[in-house]
Amino acid sequence: MKTAVFEAPGKMVVKEFDKPKVQNATDAVLRIVRACVCGSDLWWYRGINKRPAGDPVGHEAIGIVESVGDSVTAIKPGDFVIAPFTHGCGHCAACKAGFDGDCLNKSDSEVVGYQGEYLRFKNANWALVKIPGQPSDYTDDQLNDLLTLADVMATGYHAAATAEVKEGDTVVVLGDGAVGLCGVIAAKLRGADRIIAMSRHEDRQKLAREFGATDIVAERGDKAVAKVLELTGGADAVLECVGTEQSVDTAVKVGRPGAVVGRVGVPQKAEMNTNNLFWKNIGLRGGIAAVTTYDRKVLLNAVLAGKIHPGKVFTKRFQLNDIQAAYEAMDKREAIKSLIVISD
Repeated sequence: MKTAVFEAPGKMVVKEFDKPKVQNATDAVLRIVRACVCGSDLWWYRGINKRPAGDPVGHEAIGIVESVGDSVTAIKPGDFVIAPFTHGCGHCAACKAGFDGDCLNKSDSEVVGYQGEYLRFKNANWALVKIPGQPSDYTDDQLNDLLTLADVMATGYHAAATAEVKEGDTVVVLGDGAVGLCGVIAAKLRGADRIIAMSRHEDRQKLAREFGATDIVAERGDKAVAKVLELTGGADAVLECVGTEQSVDTAVKVGRPGAVVGRVGVPQKAEMNTNNLFWKNIGLRGGIAAVTTYDRKVLLNAVLAGKIHPGKVFTKRFQLNDIQAAYEAMDKREAIKSLIVISD
């Protein structure tokens, strides 16, 4: 089978691997239909984080179940499924509390790559999310919507959920990548009345407004803080979808006293000054998204009902053999998110 592989910073290739087989009773093997490139993939692509050469890559996909282990009863071969990156077991304390992104029973540390023709998925019985019907039952746009539920839409929703966004709230969203844009969708879905998207790029500003943003702030740093406070006096909830020190600092400063920051931007620095949280009674939550939990409770039904269309974040599409171009498009900001069409 063909699978995308990281060779070196700035270099992606497609290599042949043996087709995966069920190894554990909790496994399933999937034939991938669609996958995509994540903003977090750019960290090692750019050489910011280290990754071993030869690693299969990717962590977002939808596909068809080919085979299952003996303990897998909730799905069967032929089922169409969302493959979350989280692999939650469904029965540990974290999963039961609704935080399957922090599952305490990760089955092993084997590297798996979703950007390929087949995938061995672990903890398949609970973590996989069954989609009604087959890929042929859905339009191209609907398949893209469903693909976002493997990570990016669930991560945007996690920002809104942990920030406790509720009806009538004023929300600020930091980050105009796919996660931030999905955060706008999530804030709207949860009933926010005013949504301020912080973005400097016209194409992303346009999509943010289409998703429900009422205001756009293009400034950064202290100028951005001043603009938001001028508009609102302070937000009820802030969605931090970048992960930089400046972004977290801005998130704290634009919240009103008692606001909550939902942080889903992967941290890019170990240290953080938390004093400003204290002086403003600002809450800080967030982390790894609970993908299976959100998909089952909210997001799959929202997509199937046509309430949300997060697949619009895919602004360029590629075949698997063009994986280098898919990464370059993201790296050069020519695509908000690169779609990889693997099979029908």
